[in-house]
Amino acid sequence: MSPTYPTASTTRHHSNRRTVGVAITAAAILASSGIAVAAPAAATPHPAPPTTAASAPADGSMRDVAQQMLAIGNPGYLARINDGRRVSTTVAGVADMATGRALRAGDQFEIGSNTKTFTATLILQLVDKKAVTLDSPVSAYLPGVVPNGDNITVRMLLNHTSGLFSYTGDPEVLSIMQNDPQHNWTERELLTAAFAHPPTFAPGKGWSYSNTNYTLLGMIAQKLTRSSLADLIRQHIARPLGLKHTYYANPRATNTGPGYAHGYAITFADGTPKYTDHTGANIGGWAGAAGAVISTTSDLSRFYSALLKAELFSRAQLQQMKTTVALPREFPIKGRYGLGLIKFDTPCGTAWGHGGDTQGHHSTTAVSGDGRRTAISDSTGKASDLAPNDGITRWTNAEFAAQKVAVCHMLGTPVPGSLIRELHGTAP
Repeated sequence: MSPTYPTASTTRHHSNRRTVGVAITAAAILASSGIAVAAPAAATPHPAPPTTAASAPADGSMRDVAQQMLAIGNPGYLARINDGRRVSTTVAGVADMATGRALRAGDQFEIGSNTKTFTATLILQLVDKKAVTLDSPVSAYLPGVVPNGDNITVRMLLNHTSGLFSYTGDPEVLSIMQNDPQHNWTERELLTAAFAHPPTFAPGKGWSYSNTNYTLLGMIAQKLTRSSLADLIRQHIARPLGLKHTYYANPRATNTGPGYAHGYAITFADGTPKYTDHTGANIGGWAGAAGAVISTTSDLSRFYSALLKAELFSRAQLQQMKTTVALPREFPIKGRYGLGLIKFDTPCGTAWGHGGDTQGHHSTTAVSGDGRRTAISDSTGKASDLAPNDGITRWTNAEFAAQKVAVCHMLGTPVPGSLIRELHGTAP
């Protein structure tokens, strides 16, 4: 049976929250840092989402965004925007291509590198407890583990200035991820792959996004607390905030039935989208403290709001988290990187957040500086071609445009015509 693709719908709920915010993606982070997600060896063909949508208003509305996210090949798209006056949810497409089950606003999904903000939160909680000092060397906590560990500080791991090579840039790691998604990765195995490569630069002398940094931070948190990451996230973040649908995949997502959005790797090499369902892969192994949390748009909104209100640690640690370093000039995102948190500078204003790509999902998170306004989105597909082609170019450009449109809606600003054209792939 061919799956159906429900028309995009938007619902709104009033809110008394007021402030500013911005949506942003991690796709550029991954692409610019050499971090790639392997395309499947033999993508399983499925009926593709429609490439046109006659009912799409083509006006930059969130319904228009959702229709365009389907048109570029994503099986499903959902977004939750708190604009300070009300909460709007937009949902389109399917959560499961095999059954045609419609995506729902409350469905769980893999949040990818948004997990880094969770891991950074755990470390800053340990700083509050005086168990960790940000400017102490990593060798003080993991002696003998990290080459040149005496000169790499905890802060450098958090803000990606360590110079350590990212294990997801290692060809052998990528090959195993591609051909054996159930491989039972260990932290030591990932670190061995990372340390087989020379540092990108001397500690503190540059900036380079590296999942290796967050693997090490997860190891520090687990060693000092004698608890697993799953327990730490549940006990110190999810439970205190009432996040009932947020957990660490240990090592796989455990709730993959109704209410869970499947994730699909999409390849465009022959001009027609092909899909491989990566639901149930060992994300807790290869992504770990860098990217293995499962959540929902509402839970992520609550988490990032609480974070910027200093509900999870002291005001002093919030200031540390918001202490940033410059991103490279050639980096496609304009802004600065803090401790597991990005400061985004956009034409619509400044906001904080992160983003995340897994083998089947592309999600974005953003929050205003005071935590009162948020924007969360997820696409249930991830363009996975390693070689450039028209399909992946259109997918990437439209995803970036979608986030910018969401910014305008969040701020109550009319969507510029140039942005609408960018969303529809008609910009010059």
